Amino acid sequence: MVDLFAGCGGLTLGVAEAAKANDFAVDVRLAVDFEAAAIRTFKANFPSAKTQVAAVETLFDGDLGSEFTAKELAVARSVGELDVLVGGPPCQGHSSLNNHTRREDPKNRFYLRMARAAEVLRPRVILIENVPAVVHDSEGVVGPATQALAAAGYTVADSTVELVRLGVPQKRRRHVLLGVRAELARDDVDVVAVLEAGTEMRRNLRWAIGDLETKASTAWVDTPSRPSATNAARMQWLIDNDAYDLPNHLRPVCHQGEHSYVSMYGRLNWKEPAQTITSGYGSMGQGRFVHPSLPRTLTPHEAARIQGFPDFFRFDSAVTRTELSVIIGNAVPPALTSTLMARLIAAGVWAELEHAPS
Repeated sequence: MVDLFAGCGGLTLGVAEAAKANDFAVDVRLAVDFEAAAIRTFKANFPSAKTQVAAVETLFDGDLGSEFTAKELAVARSVGELDVLVGGPPCQGHSSLNNHTRREDPKNRFYLRMARAAEVLRPRVILIENVPAVVHDSEGVVGPATQALAAAGYTVADSTVELVRLGVPQKRRRHVLLGVRAELARDDVDVVAVLEAGTEMRRNLRWAIGDLETKASTAWVDTPSRPSATNAARMQWLIDNDAYDLPNHLRPVCHQGEHSYVSMYGRLNWKEPAQTITSGYGSMGQGRFVHPSLPRTLTPHEAARIQGFPDFFRFDSAVTRTELSVIIGNAVPPALTSTLMARLIAAGVWAELEHAPS
C-alpha cells in the first residue's frame, strides 16, 4: 500500500487492521507527508514502512491524463505492484469552519494529486477521504477526480460517511471517494454498497474513555492542558451545576449574544459520542471539549481514544504539546479504512492473493 498526505497513519492503521483480521500482511511501500512530526509518528508505529517528508505534488507533478514525468516514473518503479492507495489531502480549504478561503484554497487542488497518483501507480483500490464540504469546492475537485479515475479504468463511487455508524465515538462525517479497478469490480463487488453499508455500531464516550477517568499517570499523554483561572472557573461551574452548555453571561464578551457556537465552552456527555475531535481538543474555547465529570479538558490520550487509536499506538515522537495536538486532531479515525477494506476483502477484490504466513 501507499499512503499520501499520510499524517500519523490513521488510514494505514485501518488498512492494517482489516488485513490482519483476514490473514493478510501490509507492506507500506511509501508514506508521504509534508509535516516531519507526523512522519516521525508514522515511522514509530510502522517501522518497516518507507516514509518521506515531502510535498506530494512534487512526487506526482504531471497533469491528469498526461504522460508520466520522470519523477512519477521513478516513484512507480520504487513502489512496484500496488494493492491499495489511500490519502487524506489537506481539507482546511473545504471546511465549513474556514470562513476566509472556504472552497477557494489552493490546497484544494491536492485532492487531484490523489487521482494523478492512481494514474501513475495503478493500485487495485484507491480511497480518498476529505470533509463533506469538498463536494462544494469552487473548482469541483471531486468531479474531475472521478472522471480521471474512470478514464484510467476504475469503477468509482463517493459518499459521505457517518463515522459514528462505524463505531467511532464521535460525531464526525467524512466524504469518501472509492475507486476499484474495473476488472476487479465484478457484479459481486458493488462499490456503492461498500461505501454506504452501515454497521450501526454506535458507541458513546463512556465506552471510549470511561476507564481513563481516574487514571493515575503523570505521562504527557495523560496530562490535560493547563487552563487560565477564568476557564478553570467556567469548567468548575459546568460540573457543579450539571450543565453542558455555558450560559452567555459566563462566556467571553465576543461569544455572547446571538451565535451558533453553542458547543464552544461546552461539556461532553458520557452517554453521547463526542463532537468532532480537532487540534483544539485541549481548549474549552475551541469546542465542546470539557471532560464529562472532571473540571478539565480532554487529555491527548483521551482524544486519541475518541479518534479510535488503540493504546499501543505511539505518539511519543511529538516534541511539543502543539505538535501532539495537531497530529491527533488531524488524524483520520482508523475505523474508516478498516471497515471499508474489510468489506472489499469480503467482496473478493483480493481473492486470488496468498494469505500471509501465520
